[in-house]
Amino acid sequence: MSLVSIISFLAVIAWLAVFAVLALVVIRATRGRPMANGWMLIIATAAVAVVLNVIAAGLVFIEPSERGVVVSIAAGGVRQQALQPGLHWVIPFAETVVPYTISRQTYTMSVAPEEGAIRGDDSIDARTSDGQIVKVDASVIFAVDPTQVVGVHIEWQDRYIDGVVRPITRGIIRNAVAQFGVEEVYGSKRVEMSDQITAELGTAFEENGLMLVDFVLRNIAFSEEYAASVEQKQIAEQLAQQAKFVVEQRRQEAEQARQVAQGLADSAVIRAQGEAEARLIQAEAEAKALEMLAAAIAQNPDVLTLEYIQKLAPNIQIMLVPTNNPFLLPLPSFTP
Repeated sequence: MSLVSIISFLAVIAWLAVFAVLALVVIRATRGRPMANGWMLIIATAAVAVVLNVIAAGLVFIEPSERGVVVSIAAGGVRQQALQPGLHWVIPFAETVVPYTISRQTYTMSVAPEEGAIRGDDSIDARTSDGQIVKVDASVIFAVDPTQVVGVHIEWQDRYIDGVVRPITRGIIRNAVAQFGVEEVYGSKRVEMSDQITAELGTAFEENGLMLVDFVLRNIAFSEEYAASVEQKQIAEQLAQQAKFVVEQRRQEAEQARQVAQGLADSAVIRAQGEAEARLIQAEAEAKALEMLAAAIAQNPDVLTLEYIQKLAPNIQIMLVPTNNPFLLPLPSFTP
């Protein structure tokens, strides 16, 4: 309990004591037993009660999260400097103090009935540059500028939320959305749009004695018609991607088959070339062998006889020949 509350409580007790003493004095007087110095006691008790009331009316305690605007009957009607946190004295019954919180406050505008500052759908209907309607959910975190409390009181008093925060925020959001297309609002330009709103809100709040702490772009919802068209577009894109994948798969299969066929063809060509080269080498070897054999026969005719015998020898195990015929077959004759 603060000191001001204690003094106010004591003042109430003092006034109760005044009425109690007064009642006692009256009762004693009606019974013929007047109370000695009763009226003096009533006056003293009343004086104490008045003093306590005056002290309670003059003492003001400002919380650390507040600033106090002193409204006076003097010229100007208000003190130029707000009261800082702590215990202060004002002129009793001639000056009153209006406390203003300088703590951070959050004002939310949402489509959800229970989330916003106002019950029901309080989202912001805005139209994009291409004519689509979107619903914007947003929260504004702000505070009263401690150095501008007196100005806020003079301009808005306690109406700065409904008079500044709400209308300015909704107007700036609508203006920002109108500069972007619906796909940009939802995707590529969402951050840029949020930054633009934050900058404009900061300037507007500062001009009205408020400080913007943060702007939160909570959600962007589309109309049911556009949401359905977006869904159909996504389905069409998925089908197109699937068809493209199938075409690419078939192309790869065809390319693979072509490469296999090309490989088989190249293999057949290489094999045919190899066989041709082998035949050529064999023919050259046979020709060379014949040349060498012919040269040997030319130098020694008996080589032909030896070659003839070698051709017959592997298949002959027993030979019977007449005694008067030394050879099985007649040998060819050669002229050197």
